[in-house]
Amino acid sequence: MFDEIMGKFEGSPSQQAVIRLLLERGFSVNDDGRVVSGGIEIPNTGIAREIDVDRRVVDSTTNAILDDPELRRIFQNISQVPSLMDLAPVLDLTVLSIAVDNAEQKGIVAAVTGTLAENDISIRQTISEDPEFTDEPRLYLITDEDVSGAAITELRDLEFVRKIELQ
Repeated sequence: MFDEIMGKFEGSPSQQAVIRLLLERGFSVNDDGRVVSGGIEIPNTGIAREIDVDRRVVDSTTNAILDDPELRRIFQNISQVPSLMDLAPVLDLTVLSIAVDNAEQKGIVAAVTGTLAENDISIRQTISEDPEFTDEPRLYLITDEDVSGAAITELRDLEFVRKIELQ
């Protein structure tokens, strides 16, 4: 789906940058062509500054979104999920990051969360990056307690795990 969306803006790397930002941040486009997060409007100048494009590129991208029924449906229904990852150091939480060989393989989340449960580790939040939206998707798990060496070894031994990082 990501490739299809980006393909609609194939001739404009600047518009693709706008699309990528909207998707990564979970920003919506309202009926007036304004970028919003929930009910809060985000000025196009701020978006343009963030990705180093002209404000008019943001305008033309949101207009193109509204003119395309499929894109309109996607971008009027996208929403943001709050993440505990950036708060983890402040709240004394542990962030476990897992990179896998094939992110489209079935059962990854179940195997990882099951392994943590077997090791009596409570999960506060799980965030799974979509393989269509990123080149190297990761699974992030935020826990209340430290992840033991035994649990890390068990996770590392799962056939699909390529890399584990603790933050």
